[in-house]
Amino acid sequence: MTTPSPASEPTVDRPPTAADYYGVNRGGGLFSEAVSQRVGARIAVFAHKHRLAPTVLTVANLGLSCLVSFVVVAAAGPVAEGQVWAWPVGLLALLGWQFAYALDCSDGQLARVTGQTSAAGGRVDVLCDVAGQIALVAALSAVAEAQVPETPAWLVAAFAGTWMVNLVTSVMQTGSQASSMVTSRSLPVRVVKLVRDYGAVIALAGLVLTLAPQWTIFVIGAFTLVNGAFLAASIAFSGRAALKG
Repeated sequence: MTTPSPASEPTVDRPPTAADYYGVNRGGGLFSEAVSQRVGARIAVFAHKHRLAPTVLTVANLGLSCLVSFVVVAAAGPVAEGQVWAWPVGLLALLGWQFAYALDCSDGQLARVTGQTSAAGGRVDVLCDVAGQIALVAALSAVAEAQVPETPAWLVAAFAGTWMVNLVTSVMQTGSQASSMVTSRSLPVRVVKLVRDYGAVIALAGLVLTLAPQWTIFVIGAFTLVNGAFLAASIAFSGRAALKG
């Protein structure tokens, strides 16, 4: 998730290039910086050329992510029953979710480079991210339950609740109180952090839906543990900082 800053940033004197847009990206992790933010920069070039506002990209991200998730939900039962091949649905999820995330990266880049940042735009971005991720969680949960009807309700509920930890902490990192538990940017650390890189996570989800949808229950279980552990660590880290004053 990328959230445009409400503060105005300098514009360039010539038509911005992909390098200009990529230069103001807000990271997101090793995969996101290498893939999603770079694709987003090229989308921003296209949007600027065609005079599209950043919010148009934000809403496009929402529409695409929800549409793809709806298709995955609708196909979950037929795929599990062998009536529909899994790979076309999974490939749609893999590519559709990735492109939607690239749109999410591009709106902030476009806003920052062209001086169109605003508090309202930032709020729309966050709200669309929430809606899109709710749809994605619903899609993965539907596949897990279709593939394994005995999937416990508590696991689905825990998965849905802990999934939002990354989104909440990302929003919290944009203010003056932002802090990180692990500040190192060494390659080994960044590789470990791929478990919290949204681009990498949805790539893994798409690959599982394409190649082995029956493993989806293990995916939601793993991310429930990872996100739950991160939530607990974040509470401990912030609580310790608060006690220190």
